[in-house]
Amino acid sequence: MKLASSTNKARTLFARIAEPIYSLKPSSLGYPSQETQSAYYPGSHQTSAEEIAYVSQTMEINGILPENTRIRKTFRDGKVVFELLQASVETSDSSQELNTQNPIGVIRVVKGDHSQELQSICSHLQLATQHATNPRQRQFLEQYQQSFQTGDLEVYRQSQKTWVRDIAPAVENIFGFVENYRDPHGIRSEFEGLVAISDREETSVLTKLVQQSSVFIRRLPWTEGFLGNEGRGPFEKNLFKPPAFTSIHALAYCSSTLFGGINLPNYNDIRQECGFKNFVIANRRSAEANEADISPFVHPDDVQTFQKYKYTAFYICLALHELLGHGLGRMMTEEDGKFNFDRANPPINPLTKSPITSWYRPGQTWTSVFADLATAVEECRAQLVGAYLMDSPDLPALFGYPLSTDTATQDLTYNLYIQLGVDGLRGLQDFNVEAEKWGQAHSRGYFAILKCLLREGNGVMKVHCDSQKDQLTVSVDRDRIKTDGKQALRGMLLRLHIYRCTADVESCRPYFEDLSKVDGDFLEWRRIVMVKRKPKWTFVQANSFIENDQVVLREYEATTTGVIQSWAEREV
Repeated sequence: MKLASSTNKARTLFARIAEPIYSLKPSSLGYPSQETQSAYYPGSHQTSAEEIAYVSQTMEINGILPENTRIRKTFRDGKVVFELLQASVETSDSSQELNTQNPIGVIRVVKGDHSQELQSICSHLQLATQHATNPRQRQFLEQYQQSFQTGDLEVYRQSQKTWVRDIAPAVENIFGFVENYRDPHGIRSEFEGLVAISDREETSVLTKLVQQSSVFIRRLPWTEGFLGNEGRGPFEKNLFKPPAFTSIHALAYCSSTLFGGINLPNYNDIRQECGFKNFVIANRRSAEANEADISPFVHPDDVQTFQKYKYTAFYICLALHELLGHGLGRMMTEEDGKFNFDRANPPINPLTKSPITSWYRPGQTWTSVFADLATAVEECRAQLVGAYLMDSPDLPALFGYPLSTDTATQDLTYNLYIQLGVDGLRGLQDFNVEAEKWGQAHSRGYFAILKCLLREGNGVMKVHCDSQKDQLTVSVDRDRIKTDGKQALRGMLLRLHIYRCTADVESCRPYFEDLSKVDGDFLEWRRIVMVKRKPKWTFVQANSFIENDQVVLREYEATTTGVIQSWAEREV
C-alpha cells in the first residue's frame, strides 16, 4: 500500500488490480471458473473448456498455430464473439473472421497482443544482430524479429530450424512462445527469454553421454525384440542424430519457471527433420546441491546416504531426462496422403501385439491431439526414461563420478527411488483439491510415477503416514529395485511411449488420469504435504550493462526487493 500511494500513476494502477489481488478466489491456475483462472483466457466473460476446445479446433482447421494466442470471449449485438488475440508488434484495425460452421460463436483474429513488449524485444534483438558471430546467428535473430513483428509462427518455426543448426555457440539463447505448461488446455505458450554462456569443461562431460546414446537407447523397453533399425525398432527414429548437449550458465533467464534442463525445439517435425538441442543450466542446477535442504519425507536412517548421493542422482537423471527422455520417439504420421511407416504392413503395437490402428492425421500435432494431457505425459515419460536407465553400471563413469563398486552404484539407484517417492509427495502441493485440477505438469507426472510404484511395484516402495504427527515417510526395499521396481517403471514407460508415438489419446487418457487422480488416502497425504511445505526458492538474476564501452555485470541481493530491482532495471 505504501508503494502504491507513492505517485498518482501508482495509485491509478493499484486501483485497477487491488480487487483481484485481495480476492481469495480464484485461488489457482486452470480453466476459467470460480475456483481457477488463466491469463490465456482474459476478459469479464468466462470461457468454458468446451468453448476453448471449439476455438482451438477451428484454429487447427484454418492452419493457425496456437502458441502465441489467447482467447477472449465477448458479446456483440447479442452474439458470442471469440477474439483470438495474436501476439505481434503489428496491430489490426479490422479483424479476420475464421470460417466455421459451428453455431457456438464467431471467431475473429485480432493482432497486436503484447505489441508494446514485443516492440521493445525486437529493438534489442536488432542490436544483438550487430554482435552475431556467424551468418546463421544473424539469420535466426532476424527471423525472431519478423515473427514477433507479424505474429507469423511459421517464420518462428523457420527460426528454430536455423537455431538448431547453430552448433556449440559461446553464447546461447532461447526466445519465443516456448512452453505450454501453464495453459490448462495445454497448447498455448508463455514467452520466455534466456541468454547463457557455454561451459566447455562441463559440456565435455555431457558429450560422453551423447557419444554412448545408442547403447542406452537399445536398453529401453520399446526396442526389445526388434532387430531392424539397428536394434531400435519401429517406434524410434531411423537415424538418431546425437544432438548438441551443452552445459550453460544463465546470464538472464526470464520465465515463470526456471528449469534445470531444457530440450528444444518443441515442434516434433522439426526435431525429427533437423534435430534438437539439450541444455543443462549449471547455475540453476547448483541449487539442488544444497546440503542443508533435507526433505521431511526421508527416513532418518536414510538421510545420510540420501544427502551424499542426492545431487549426483539428480544430475545423471536430469541428463538422461533431457537427452533421451525428450529426445526419443518416432511419431507415426500421415501428411498429404503419405505415411512415415508402411501403411500396408503397420508396426506391431507391443501393448496389443497387433498392428497399430492410430497415428497423427494431417495437421495434427502431439499437443493438439493430447491437449491438456500433453505436457504432463511428456514430462512423466522423460523422467521415467532417466529412472529406468539409472541402474546401468556404466553410467556414473561417463559423468566422471568415481563410483566403481557395485555397492556405490546400488546406493545411487536406491537414492533415486527415494527421490521418486519424495518428488511424488512434494508434487501434491500443486494439486487443487477444490477444483480437482493439477497446476503443474511435472508435479502431476511425478505423482503418477509414485502411484505406479505403489500399485505395481510389489512393495518396492511404501509411504508411511502418521496423521497424528503430520508425518509422511518414504521407504524403499533395496532387494526389489532391480526386479519389481524396474518392471513397474518399464510397464508405465512403455505405455506412455507407445501412446505418444501412435497418437492413442483414447487409451492414454483413462490410464494417466487414473494414475494422477488424487482421492482417498492421497488427500490426507496432500494435507500433510501442505503442512510440511517449505517456502519456494527465490532466484535473483543479474543484469548486464554497457558503461564506458565496457560490459558491467550487476548482481542483486537474494531478497524480494532484489528480484523486483532486477526486473525493473531490465526494462522489458
